[in-house]
Amino acid sequence: MKTIQNQYDGPRPPAKKITAPSISLDYVYSDNAEEIDAGIRESIKGVRMSILAMGMGLARFKAKGLYIDLDYHSMNDYLENLCDEMKIERSTAHNWLYIGEAWIKYQKDLEKIQFTDADGPTKLPYVQRALEIHEKRDVFQKIKTATLQEFKEYAKGETAAPSRSKIRVVGNKLYSGKKLAVTLDKDLDPKTKAYLTNINLKAGEALEAGEVLYTTRLYDMDELRRFERAAERLKKEMRSR
Repeated sequence: MKTIQNQYDGPRPPAKKITAPSISLDYVYSDNAEEIDAGIRESIKGVRMSILAMGMGLARFKAKGLYIDLDYHSMNDYLENLCDEMKIERSTAHNWLYIGEAWIKYQKDLEKIQFTDADGPTKLPYVQRALEIHEKRDVFQKIKTATLQEFKEYAKGETAAPSRSKIRVVGNKLYSGKKLAVTLDKDLDPKTKAYLTNINLKAGEALEAGEVLYTTRLYDMDELRRFERAAERLKKEMRSR
């Protein structure tokens, strides 16, 4: 299989359209840092509403090391600035990058099934894991028709549970099915109550899904943003093994 860089070497291919005639992907095939940067920002603003386009732009940006042309030391530095300026979550930008990298890696297979934005590009980062435990033909049939949750469970070798979550909040009480799990003091201020409710809700949903919820204490929002970026990188490394 060709590397990402080799795939784009040579003359620029004709402009492609992934989802609709109004979405031009010229910037995806550019070698100009400012052109790709502008294209990604236009996509975020809604001028070119294509997650695949943004992902492919970010993937090319990283593969070519074009962030250097804009005076960034690393791709993470570029993403941090992009998120700050465009007011988007770090995890969202990293997911776009993973989507772009997955599209480039499996482009021929995805084009065979005519995979588009409408089929759910957020499923793409799970393709590699799915291929480790399923037949290639089955994986690319599944990704075309499955929902995100169904494909995530499929990639883990599990069957998505059709039933709804049994974790629910009623006033100041949190229930697991019909059993009372947590009761919060009614005199708590709204902010504290909402914070503790959210924590308990996520803990219950994690247990219900057979997942592990990890908690830690951070000093402030700046430290949280730095921790979030590092955690996203670590999760990607672990899940790609």
